[in-house]
Amino acid sequence: MKGMIGKKVGMTQIFDEQGNVIPVTVIQAGPCHVTQIRSKDKDGYVAIQLGYWETKPQRLTQGQLGHLKRNNLPALRVLREFRIKEGDADVAEGDQIKVDVFNKGERVDVIGTSKGRGFAGAIKRHGFNRQPKTHGQSDRERAPGSIGQRSFPGRTLKGQRMAGHMGNERVTTQNLEVVLVDAERNLLAIRGSVPGHKNGIVMIKPSVKARKK
Repeated sequence: MKGMIGKKVGMTQIFDEQGNVIPVTVIQAGPCHVTQIRSKDKDGYVAIQLGYWETKPQRLTQGQLGHLKRNNLPALRVLREFRIKEGDADVAEGDQIKVDVFNKGERVDVIGTSKGRGFAGAIKRHGFNRQPKTHGQSDRERAPGSIGQRSFPGRTLKGQRMAGHMGNERVTTQNLEVVLVDAERNLLAIRGSVPGHKNGIVMIKPSVKARKK
């Protein structure tokens, strides 16, 4: 089973054998515990639930602690599920997954929560152009413009791009390259940027768009 939960440490740069600079995002991935295996008969779908980030037991509810004690696992703050195909579950409940499940050069997808930008206008949020600065405008320079029609249909259509809350949503960055695997310190160095802020929780799994050799 390839898939892990991790914490974004930050960005840095490393040098390859030819001396080229590679910008990377460092992720502290795992160790993760297999907390539950979902089955088609019992749950209606097949998935593996992983737990990450040991914490104090008093920070969890009694229901959460009871869920983990079934397999004698410590108090884990973060639980995430990874969908798999039926019959592909090669781990058992209570097993531990470490960062060495990934290899250098492998392609992965990273899922995280993007940085929250607060309330933003249409120009910043959607890349709209500004209005003309001349011809008598006084406060319409960054206004979004018309949002409706005349008598038909006479309403604002759903999905109209307007000002609103920007960021703080689930984002998947696809087809990133694993540049470094440090099994001793549970670190992954992934080429490029990863969504979210420092210390944000991310999910790492094999890329769905990687080129097959």
